Amino acid sequence: MHLLRPLLRRSLLLFVAAAALALAPRATKAEALLVVEADSGKVLQADNATMPWYPASVTKLMTAYVSLKAVKDGRISLDTLLTVSPTAASQSPSKMGFRPGTQVTVDNALKMMLVKSANDMAVVLAEGVGGSIDGFSAMMNETAQKLGMTQTSYVNPNGLPADGQITSARDLAILARAIIRDLPEYEYFVHIPSIRFGRRTTQNFNRLIGRYPGADGFKTGFICASGYNLVASATRDGKRLIAVVLGASSGRMRAVRAAQLLDRGFANNNLSWLRPSLGTVESLAPIDATPPNLRDEMCGPKRKRPASDEDEDTVASTSSSSGETGATFFAANLPPPIFKPADLLAQPAEPSEPVVVYTGPTRTGAALIAAVAADTEKDTPKPRKKKTHVAAKKPDASADAKSDGKSDAKPAAKQAKADTKADTKQAAKPEAKPAAKPAAVHHANAKSANAKSDGAAAKPSEKPAATAGDKPAAKPAKPKAAAKPKNDGKPAS
Repeated sequence: MHLLRPLLRRSLLLFVAAAALALAPRATKAEALLVVEADSGKVLQADNATMPWYPASVTKLMTAYVSLKAVKDGRISLDTLLTVSPTAASQSPSKMGFRPGTQVTVDNALKMMLVKSANDMAVVLAEGVGGSIDGFSAMMNETAQKLGMTQTSYVNPNGLPADGQITSARDLAILARAIIRDLPEYEYFVHIPSIRFGRRTTQNFNRLIGRYPGADGFKTGFICASGYNLVASATRDGKRLIAVVLGASSGRMRAVRAAQLLDRGFANNNLSWLRPSLGTVESLAPIDATPPNLRDEMCGPKRKRPASDEDEDTVASTSSSSGETGATFFAANLPPPIFKPADLLAQPAEPSEPVVVYTGPTRTGAALIAAVAADTEKDTPKPRKKKTHVAAKKPDASADAKSDGKSDAKPAAKQAKADTKADTKQAAKPEAKPAAKPAAVHHANAKSANAKSDGAAAKPSEKPAATAGDKPAAKPAKPKAAAKPKNDGKPAS
């Protein structure tokens, strides 16, 4: 009996573990998860891994693979100059925004495409390698079939919305393994932390790069129909894993999903031997279905801000950072997170020098510095010329008015008073006071000299003297009116 007890306990543990695995809720169809070993292709976790999905910008991994294969085969080189066509320049953001006719090397185009996810650079590469978008798409599809990506079809090189642009988590893991296996000398393209063009520095949209220990690839993607996608890889203790996340609710949640998948794979927990073997990634059975369309969830009115692959901190309002913890990961058949999504994002990326990218031919040394300076000058937005020519006239006019009011109106009014006093002292006659009336008339011309001459010219023989009487005697109040320009001039000053 004593010998049977350990066997009974082990059998009980096996039964409990198997029951737990059978009853554990699986991930919903709104999300696909997959983690595999990079060298062997062994599947460690698979949820909806063969559900057809819209790839979005993870399409650029195939664009990079086909382009780099052309480089490796000697058909082009990293220094080959490619020209931005009107078609490339017309692509939707995210993009570099170069004008048609601008030239870039294959090397720089790849860096811009994979770090900034530049849609225009993907078309530049497609036209340069395949002659046209359609020609390059045919090359992409041919390559996919050779690699065993049986659920994948391509219509364009950048992943912008198209009905025929379809893949799966399974196929993306196969492609990631092919990049590692077939292009080891060019693999650095998929884990560049950041690039700098002119004054602009762009961090890699893959939030794991520089934050998650051992992270060393690959690419993000987003369109409204697909949700937030990520193909990621990391190496720890000589073991490299590939994680694929499709349909996450936000940029940071796809990073956390991938981090949890990688943690699970690296942890290699003690009960892993109880799980049935899932085989290799190539052996996963495809599902014949229509790709889920997440447009309403990702870009509908419930989202607080417009969703974008560049907007890493945007989270769907249907979830919160505090709510997406243990319960969510249990539903996805993942262990509870060690850290919250906000904690992952709060970590600053490891300091690194941005890789400089530029237009024109390959350059080094002083020539490179000059090219970067030229791109900086072109990329710097010129300040808009303020339309002040009309408004400038008004201040000038008002300044003239102020000047006239101060220099002419006030002296004229003072002079008129002075003339009135002088006439009163000299003659003490009612005829002299109306003499200020001409000064008020001449105030419009603001000439104090005229006011003096008018005051001096007042003689008994003139019209005011001819009408001397009771009625004209009431007109001495007019000189007070002559002082009105003095009060009018105050607001102008």
